[in-house]
Amino acid sequence: MKEKIWLSSPHLTGEEQKYVTEAFETNWVAPLGPNVNGFEQDICNYTGAQFCSALSSGTAAIHLALILLDVAQEDEVLVSTFTFSATVNPIRYQKAIPVFVDSEKDTWNICPELLEKVIKDRIAKGKKPKALVLVHLYGMPSKMEEILHIAQYYDIPVVEDAAEALGSTYKGQAMGTFGEIGIYSFNGNKIITTSGGGALVSNNETYCKKATFLATQARDEAPHYQHSQIGYNYRMSNIVAGIGRGQMEVLDNRVAARRRHYEYYKNALKDIDAITFVEEPAGFYSNRWLTTILTNSFQTREKIRLALEKEGIESRPLWKPMHQQPVFETYPAYINGVSEDLFQRGLCLPSGSNLSAEDLNRITNKIKSLF
Repeated sequence: MKEKIWLSSPHLTGEEQKYVTEAFETNWVAPLGPNVNGFEQDICNYTGAQFCSALSSGTAAIHLALILLDVAQEDEVLVSTFTFSATVNPIRYQKAIPVFVDSEKDTWNICPELLEKVIKDRIAKGKKPKALVLVHLYGMPSKMEEILHIAQYYDIPVVEDAAEALGSTYKGQAMGTFGEIGIYSFNGNKIITTSGGGALVSNNETYCKKATFLATQARDEAPHYQHSQIGYNYRMSNIVAGIGRGQMEVLDNRVAARRRHYEYYKNALKDIDAITFVEEPAGFYSNRWLTTILTNSFQTREKIRLALEKEGIESRPLWKPMHQQPVFETYPAYINGVSEDLFQRGLCLPSGSNLSAEDLNRITNKIKSLF
């Protein structure tokens, strides 16, 4: 029986243990402590963000971001349709209305031209969008210059879902630091992990202070437990943050490894006409969280996926667009066909930074054998 090859498994170094051990030895096992503070500072130092709040998940970070931007019931929030449901669920937590915007072909992220048309149409319908949540899919930066120009012109605040894009940059600036608020995820499959966790970053100190306040049950300053607003149990624990501190030490190595995997796949499969790769436009730097391929048909994609599955190799179709999901299909959607086509023909290949040369060879040999 051949060993299973996972899509993107956690990759620890052992260095994380020193921070976790320190948390145990000092009895800091609560959702506060030196590791939480240190992890927040590490994130700021790495990304250039001025302030950070370490949280229990990226989903929690998006939820708090929407609260900070006063998104409330029946407000409309523009959002990428080509993403994971965790981007959209918090919009519904606030009982707001997601308005889905389709992708463009260069980066697979939200289309700036379509975005402006959507904004104009929503305003014409008497409902100016309250916020924009955009995604940097699979680590590829969105077209930030165009998107920010549009968002600023119509005075719509931007939340960057950079859950998949820690270590990616646009014209030298870290993803997650362009909008009013940025969010990261440290789930087990991400570029670095804390097993589960996330962070909210901003250059607005008030946002991050308020996020931390809300994440710790919104307890007012008082000798007793007093609460003037609804709070949440969203704070990251000191133990989990310790894992994150160790992971931050090797983040650049993790990005480099995943980028090497992308180059390996691209070179190994270059002679197969039925397979193409998404390239980085000039000024875009992707962490290549997942290497993705685009095949020439749904049938070809499934032929590859099923053959890999039979070999004990995990691969996965690209995200099914949110406007096609049963839970979201009744909400406004502005569709140009790009995301639906990508879903039909695209596949994520194993991309974990702990893949060996033998793993990569096994994967690519199997794919090449099909052609």
